[in-house]
Amino acid sequence: FKMSRTSKPWYRKDRKAWFVTIEGERHNLGADRKLALQQFHELMRRPEKTAAQPDLLVALIDRFLDWVEKHRSHETYIWYQSRLQLFAKRYPALRADCLKPFHIQEWIDSFKVSSGTKRNYARAVTRCMNWCEEQGMIERSPLVHFKKPRGGKRDKIISADEYARLLQHIRNDNFRDLVMFIWETGARAAECLAIEPRHVDRTNSRIVFPVSEEKMERAPRIIYLNAAARSIVDRRMTVGGRIVFANTAGAPWTTESVNCAFISLQIRLGMTSIKEKGLTVPDDEVREFAATLQPQRNVRGKTVAKTKRELLNEARRKLTYKLACRHASKVCRTNVRHTWCHNALTSGLDALTVSMLMGHADPSMVARVYSHLNHAPDYLLNAVEQAGGKASPM
Repeated sequence: FKMSRTSKPWYRKDRKAWFVTIEGERHNLGADRKLALQQFHELMRRPEKTAAQPDLLVALIDRFLDWVEKHRSHETYIWYQSRLQLFAKRYPALRADCLKPFHIQEWIDSFKVSSGTKRNYARAVTRCMNWCEEQGMIERSPLVHFKKPRGGKRDKIISADEYARLLQHIRNDNFRDLVMFIWETGARAAECLAIEPRHVDRTNSRIVFPVSEEKMERAPRIIYLNAAARSIVDRRMTVGGRIVFANTAGAPWTTESVNCAFISLQIRLGMTSIKEKGLTVPDDEVREFAATLQPQRNVRGKTVAKTKRELLNEARRKLTYKLACRHASKVCRTNVRHTWCHNALTSGLDALTVSMLMGHADPSMVARVYSHLNHAPDYLLNAVEQAGGKASPM
């Protein structure tokens, strides 16, 4: 006679939460071990009532993440997982039927981050609840009336001199090619990262994504290549590989790795600036910050104490990087794409053509979102002079 195995909670590192499987059903018990054990014992005491009880919010979040992992890209899964895990950690014992908008508001207000980041946190939770409603797990999303914070606008326009300076400080040739391609085509960063040799139409000088791979799956996405963009693609194609724009290791760029590359670029630009200005971090500030750092580090799985010199060097490096970032504005892929739109409009291209080249399904997107002509007063002044001249009587 073989006894059945008793259910026991286990900790899942990638989800940073405790789980238990009871009668074939997996339960997310949250990140707190003490609360997880309390919920586990409650489930074991009332197994016959478990199915009739309203689902814990963390359980719905886990089901949503399972769905995202199966039906969306890995990057999308990581995006949701990182944000929803923070929310589950905040409310590990909250039931779904008790969730209210004020829970979201108090949660995002607890972070000292930008409005755009808070908006993304709220987006992750509201999308999860909408999915649960779509699947019939709840009758109605409790966040239907929640007003998400406004997202920040990335309306920075990069001048030709700034662009030349950016390229000068980019050390990685693969990253430089990626930035230059966006500058020359105005393509979305995600599109650039997904280009494979099969998408390249050399005969017609363009990149063609079929409908099934287009963002909205409405029509093929076509990126037209000027001479500079063609040269970049040809150079990348000679390297070989599955992806045209790959990193130094030959692997595809990810959103995180590209963002890290832009942050490194910002630091290098800032380091040049503070060096020219003769700025340094004061020694007393370094000593004060060193006292707050983790005193140990892991070396091949073993915990080793840091020396005083190592702590001071770490503190000085981190504070210097922070100082450098304050003296150089951060640039992102969206800034480069928006700059292409600005340059196209100021060069005389009409908004409809610009919208088509950028891959917008709605031509009015340029007028509603890409209001970059506000940054070109000379261009607008010249336009109003021309309009006035044409309207003047003979």
